[in-house]
Amino acid sequence: MNISRIVLRHVAMPLKSPFVTSFGTTTDKEFLLVEAYDEQGLVGYGETTSMTGPYYNEETLKSNHHILRDFLIPLVLHKTIQHPDECMELFHPIKRNNMAKAALEGAIWDLYAKQQNVSLSRAINGEKSRIPVGVSIGIQPDITAMLKQVEQFVAQGYQRMKVKIKPGADIDVMAAIRREFGDIPLMADANSAYTLADIDHLKQLDEFNLMMIEQPLGHDDIIDHATLQREMTTPICLDESIHTVDDARKALDLGSCRIINIKVGRVGGLSHSRAIHDYCHDRGIPVWCGGMLESGVGRAHNIAITSLPGFTLPGDTSGSDRYFDQDIIEPAVTVQDGFIEIPTTPGIGYNLNHKRLDAVTLFSETYK
Repeated sequence: MNISRIVLRHVAMPLKSPFVTSFGTTTDKEFLLVEAYDEQGLVGYGETTSMTGPYYNEETLKSNHHILRDFLIPLVLHKTIQHPDECMELFHPIKRNNMAKAALEGAIWDLYAKQQNVSLSRAINGEKSRIPVGVSIGIQPDITAMLKQVEQFVAQGYQRMKVKIKPGADIDVMAAIRREFGDIPLMADANSAYTLADIDHLKQLDEFNLMMIEQPLGHDDIIDHATLQREMTTPICLDESIHTVDDARKALDLGSCRIINIKVGRVGGLSHSRAIHDYCHDRGIPVWCGGMLESGVGRAHNIAITSLPGFTLPGDTSGSDRYFDQDIIEPAVTVQDGFIEIPTTPGIGYNLNHKRLDAVTLFSETYK
């Protein structure tokens, strides 16, 4: 394929309600939508998953814009690319900045799938026709509010509840959920809110029979997590610490975790996601797909990657109505009986609602 034109849109979509984690509160989802066009006018879509500030990782919306505009787009514009996997090598000289890379690579993957007249899932060798999904619940003002949230999502059929925790909003919250809802599939996500000094406190989570606790310690740590995992029966899942296959290998060899969360943006795109999946699948390590409050475009990419066979645990790819009154795709992503059907039409399988997209676009730039 020859990339003849690329458009970047700065999009801001209000969330239905604030999303609270240990590192702050999000009220609007801002991202860059990447549109990659070929010479025949076909277009592929990708989106950045960074936050506006460097709180999840070092990337921000503004840094993504800089890296895309000044470094990544020039590497692919008017270049002949036979297959999206080539982006791994093309982008390799640019250190980190994985969310910027993933957005552009995702647009190229979508364009490639449309050119091949296959679904994105089929293009990356996905096997499933539908995927089980869970939901991520932010920190609530009090336990009563948390129980209402869990009740709502259990009623909607979500197959796993992920609850954000932090010091002061953890043990009592999980205990209340267990008392109220029994042995539902339940996990905790700490977003690096603890240290090894909290080891005795964290060990109290073992009594709740959790599926896992996600990234309890430092965002770049694999050493202390190994110490903590030896002391806990609850499986540790690593998120922020894993960017490459080598990171996964080191963490698993050290015993730092028993599960890995693969976020397409965090690891640099679909090709890298598939490589980490393949490595973990060969070692018998379960993986699942995490979310970053994506719009329907990023959500579609998550659905596609989750179609690979090693994604055996429900991910965070909830329906569009979980976060937005109106998404930028049509039809919206919907959950039926705890599952999302994987689109079979070419590319990401959803159309852009251009009227809605224009309404939430703050500015756009064209590179040609």
